Amino acid sequence: MTICALATAPGGAIGIIRISGPQTLEILSRVFSKDLRNAHPNTIHYGHIIEPDNEPHAEYDAQPDVVYDVALQHPPSAHQQTIDEVLVSVFRSPHSYTGEDSAEISCHGSRYILNKVLALLIENGCRQAGPGEFTQRAYLNGKMDLSQAEAVADLIASTNRATHQMAMSQLRGHFSNELATLREQLLKLTSLLELELDFSDHEDLEFADRSQLYELAKTIDNRITQLARSFETGQAIKQGIPVAIVGKTNVGKSTLLNRLLKDERAIVSNIHGTTRDTIEDTIDIHGVTFRFIDTAGIRQTSDQVEQIGIERTYQAISKARIVLWMIDAEPSTEEISNITQRIEKKSLIVVVNKIDKHHLPALSALTSQHPYPVVKIAAKYAQGIPQLEQAIYDAAQLPDITHSDIIITNARHYDALIRAHESIERVITGMDQQLSGDLLAEDLRLTIDTLAEITGGQITPNEVLGNIFTNFCVGK
Repeated sequence: MTICALATAPGGAIGIIRISGPQTLEILSRVFSKDLRNAHPNTIHYGHIIEPDNEPHAEYDAQPDVVYDVALQHPPSAHQQTIDEVLVSVFRSPHSYTGEDSAEISCHGSRYILNKVLALLIENGCRQAGPGEFTQRAYLNGKMDLSQAEAVADLIASTNRATHQMAMSQLRGHFSNELATLREQLLKLTSLLELELDFSDHEDLEFADRSQLYELAKTIDNRITQLARSFETGQAIKQGIPVAIVGKTNVGKSTLLNRLLKDERAIVSNIHGTTRDTIEDTIDIHGVTFRFIDTAGIRQTSDQVEQIGIERTYQAISKARIVLWMIDAEPSTEEISNITQRIEKKSLIVVVNKIDKHHLPALSALTSQHPYPVVKIAAKYAQGIPQLEQAIYDAAQLPDITHSDIIITNARHYDALIRAHESIERVITGMDQQLSGDLLAEDLRLTIDTLAEITGGQITPNEVLGNIFTNFCVGK
């Protein structure tokens, strides 16, 4: 079936409508002022979208080197209604995004025009594409594997340099190639183990070197574990690394949030306890999104509403990856203990505010016991903010992400890696216990099949494909 969909948001200067399927050029020829059935691949054709009159066009044979052709168009007849003046890009199977004959109509972005062109295509044999159906066809036609198809959605949704680079790495097949290497190594050893079973009458016959198998299994397990561990970083980058701004009332937490956001997002007042709930917003620092959470000031209070806000402050600390502890005076031993006991393994930055008003606190009780980084600022005047942003970025301890780095961002991939880790762990344990080759081969095969789920090397159930591509936008 030939499908069509709008690939751009309506209302812009230009709109693009995509078509893919075996009847692409035949259907287009019914609504276009040229017959494109013999059009050469990778060419662009100028003409008009018209109401069809069921009369055949003069046969049009595009020249191989004609990319943009105005002179050879056949203008619509006087009684035909012209919808728009357009460019049509033609792609032939298998050298297209979907692997099928396909085309893109570039027309004006008017909602009326776009809807009219789509309606004409549907009336002449197309079907409206579902979410992600173009990419799903690309996967089914072998143009990309399943992990690359999922990377298309991540690329569309990328909001900063880091998420863009992670998506590009996966789309270019770096993760797929890594998995292919692991599977190839496993498959070779599994084949040798299974070969031993064919010669089970010879008890002393051993094709697979057990020491080699053990070392390789450990190496593969370590790599699978590394990939799985990167999921936490990938999720943090994808969703925004959470940063909690905490401290006593009136130390300047809301002022700092406003300075970081470059917007008056939080209410600033000299009255203690103004912030009674968490306020969240995001900014990009060096191409990475950080999600800042301004919290209620920590103090003893009988105000029930403020107490709820303080409890939410502690919840924000527990969920944060980085904690900015704002102070404007030497903290007490009790305050130091209260904060440091709650941060667990999180990164903490001590932010000394209001350095424009008084001498800096000595911080001797704090720095003598804890080597936390200290940044001195005057939030009211944006003094020290660049230094604080750099400290926040450093505290995230992110790898230098490039287009070739592999960082897991997809929960489905993470789940498969965890199950593959469990399978290969059973292989290692089995060799420690000197289990027979048939039991080892079973777990090795399960590891291979589990890794194959990520790229779609195994037959993937329709409901899994449906869940994956439902999250795509229509037209992609």
